[in-house]
Amino acid sequence: MKSLMCFIFLPLIWPAFPADAQELITYPAPQAVMYTQHNDDYTVRVRRPQGEWQDLFEYKVMVDLDKPQEASMVYFDFSGTVEVAVRKNNGNFQAVKVRPSVKEVKTKTEGSTVFFKLDRPAKLSIEFDGDRLHNLHLFANEIEKSRPDPADTNVIYFGPGVHQPKDLPGNEINIPSGKTVYIAGGAVLRAKLVCDRVNQVRITGRGILDQPQRGVEIRHSTNVEVDGIIVVNPKHYTIYAGGSKNIAIKNIKSFSANGWSDGIDLMSCTEVSIDDVFMRNSDDCIAIYGHRWDFYGDARNYRVTNSILWADVAHPINIGLHGNTANTGEMIENLLFKNIDILEHDEDDPNYQGCMAISAGDLNDIRNVTFEDIRIDDFQEGQLLNLRVVNNAKYNTGPGRGIENVLFKDISYSGSNLIPSVIEGLDKAHGIHQVRFQNLKINGKVIPDSKAGNIKIGDFTSGISFSGLLKRQ
Repeated sequence: MKSLMCFIFLPLIWPAFPADAQELITYPAPQAVMYTQHNDDYTVRVRRPQGEWQDLFEYKVMVDLDKPQEASMVYFDFSGTVEVAVRKNNGNFQAVKVRPSVKEVKTKTEGSTVFFKLDRPAKLSIEFDGDRLHNLHLFANEIEKSRPDPADTNVIYFGPGVHQPKDLPGNEINIPSGKTVYIAGGAVLRAKLVCDRVNQVRITGRGILDQPQRGVEIRHSTNVEVDGIIVVNPKHYTIYAGGSKNIAIKNIKSFSANGWSDGIDLMSCTEVSIDDVFMRNSDDCIAIYGHRWDFYGDARNYRVTNSILWADVAHPINIGLHGNTANTGEMIENLLFKNIDILEHDEDDPNYQGCMAISAGDLNDIRNVTFEDIRIDDFQEGQLLNLRVVNNAKYNTGPGRGIENVLFKDISYSGSNLIPSVIEGLDKAHGIHQVRFQNLKINGKVIPDSKAGNIKIGDFTSGISFSGLLKRQ
C-alpha cells in the first residue's frame, strides 16, 4: 500500500495535450492485498472500432438502504467512437435495458453478451430483466483536457494504486489554499478531503474516494472545484458544503447505501454550479438549505444541469427544510434545475416524498425556482412533486415563511405511480404563490390541470396555473 508519504506536489496550471480522434484510455485494476472491491457479476470490455478488446475492472458498489445490495461499476475515457461488450456471468436473461432512455443506446445480444456503441460521453445503467439492484453502472468519460506534470510543485498527487493514510487523524486530508488534489485513474484513496477556510482549491482526476467518513467537505471557503472523481460508499455525505461561495461540482459519480448518506448537501452557500453528475444515494441526492450547524446565511444562485439522480431513499431534489429561526430567517432563491434524468425515488414517509421537493421550514423564504427539461422514470414509491410550507417536528424549530414563483417547464413522467403530489401552504401568513406548469407530460399526455396531473392543491395557495406546449424561441 502507498501512504501519504508518496505525495507529489504539482502546479495548478496544467499543460494541455491533444486528444486523438479515436482515443481510448482504460485504467489499471487497484493492486493491493486488502482491496477486495471486485464484482464478478459482469465481464466488461471496450475497444476502438475493430480494435483489440480491453478488459475493465468491475468495481463492487453497494446500493439501497432497505437491504444493501452489491451492484457493479466500470469507467474509462474516450473520444470518437467505442464499442462495449457486457457479459452477464450469473444466469440467463430475457431482456436488457440501458438507462437513461434519452441516450437511445441500441444493444445487440449474442448469447450472454450485450454489445453497444458510444459516440459521446455517457453515464449509463445497464439492467438485465429489470434488476436495478444488481445492475452495471458504466461511466464513459471524455478525455481529460489537461493532466498534471509530476515534476511540478503545487498539486497533491495520487497515482494508480491504493492509498490509505493511516497516520492522519480520522483519515482526513486538509487541503491548503491554492492547491489541487489529483486522483489519477486507477487510484483508490481511502480518506476524506477537507477544504476549511480556504480559497482556490481544485479536486480532480478520474480515481476513486473509497468508503470515507465523508467524501469532500467544503467549509467557509471560496472558489472550490470538484471535478471527475468517483465517491464509493461514504458513511455519510458525498459532498458536504456550508457557508461557502463559488463552488463548481462537475462530472462527479457517487454511490451510497448508509443512513444519512446524502449525495450533495449545501448549507448557506451561494454561487453554485453542479453539472454532469451521477448521484445514486440512500438519502437525498441534492439538498439545498439555509442555516445548519455552524453555517449561516442565504442560499442564492444555483445551476444544476445535465445530471442523473437516483434516490434509493428520500428525494432526488430537496430544497429548504433547514434554516435559522434565531434571527429573521434566510432566503433561498434563484435556483435552476435543467436537463436532468431521475431514475428512481423510493420513500414511504409522506414527509419526505417528492422527486422535486420544496419544504420551506425554519423561517426560510424560498422563491424563483425553475425545474426545466426533467425526465422522470417510473419509481417505486413517492410523489412526482411536493411543495409545502412546514413546521417539521423532527427537524424544525419554526415554520417556513413561504414559497413563491416556481416554474415546472417541460417535465415528463413515464410510469404508474398513483400517489398524489401535493402543493400546500401552512396558514394565511405562510403560503405558496405563483406556481406555473408549462408542458407537464405524464405518459406522453400534456396535463391541463391539477386533477389530470394527480396533484392535490391544498389550502393557502394562489396563482397555480397549467399550460400546454409552448413554442420555443
